[in-house]
Amino acid sequence: MSALPLTGGGLSRTVLRLHRAALLSWAGFVAAVSGWLVWLTEVPAKDPELRGLSCLGSCNRPLPLPYPTQMYWAATLISYAFVAVAAFAGSALVGRELESGTAGLAWTQGVTPTRWLTAKLALPALALTAGASALVLVFRWAFAARPGLLWTEDWTAAPVFVARGPLAVAYALCALAVGTLTALLLRRTLAALGAAAGAMWVLDTVLTYCRPHLWPARTRTGAHAFDLPDSVWLVSEGSNGHGDFATYHPVSHYWPLHLTETAIVLTVAVLAALLSFRLLKHRTGAPL
Repeated sequence: MSALPLTGGGLSRTVLRLHRAALLSWAGFVAAVSGWLVWLTEVPAKDPELRGLSCLGSCNRPLPLPYPTQMYWAATLISYAFVAVAAFAGSALVGRELESGTAGLAWTQGVTPTRWLTAKLALPALALTAGASALVLVFRWAFAARPGLLWTEDWTAAPVFVARGPLAVAYALCALAVGTLTALLLRRTLAALGAAAGAMWVLDTVLTYCRPHLWPARTRTGAHAFDLPDSVWLVSEGSNGHGDFATYHPVSHYWPLHLTETAIVLTVAVLAALLSFRLLKHRTGAPL
């Protein structure tokens, strides 16, 4: 356990040095998923024998998984990467240094707790924003490039819903803030790791359940049964004394729903970050 005198840009350089492996892993993840999406779009999507959709078992070189399935799993990796971010923030980024006493040693060498926490959050936040934004842009390009090859342009599927816009970035930043808060609360690496990942999983589960109710849905009624377009998000349907009814979201509601959830997640992130600084001030007596 050691610390160096940290002044000026030295604190940021120290954070970079301590967490270089994690930052390189994140960069590698972004590059790997982006490369996977580019390859799927430019190679299997253009070759019926590779994409495993139209050759009906007669392919000489079929994919281990069909093209649409791989697109879905790529979206899943992008949309749920926040679980790993929360675990990292709760353990290696903050929790380990609090548990080992490294943070306290740094505070005795001219670094205030507030500056220490600001530096701890700033560089990872920048890396997460840049990396998640790149993943979203690549996924949007890949998703729109070959829409006819997907089983369905199901914009309501949870991974696709998140991966197509800034909500993926918001979840990553929220995970960073929530992981930091749990580390400050528990001050134990493994406990904070599990609590941070669990808290973000619960937040995602709740918002996924509430997602169709974040924007007013449309309602259609009729004296007889009717069909809705395949592209709509059906919220509920049934019949009553006046006939049949269906409540749904058209495709045009994607961005209102997406941006509303993004605002909620960013609000949670800001609150978690503010609580982290308040808790640090309370624990150390440092000014905000």
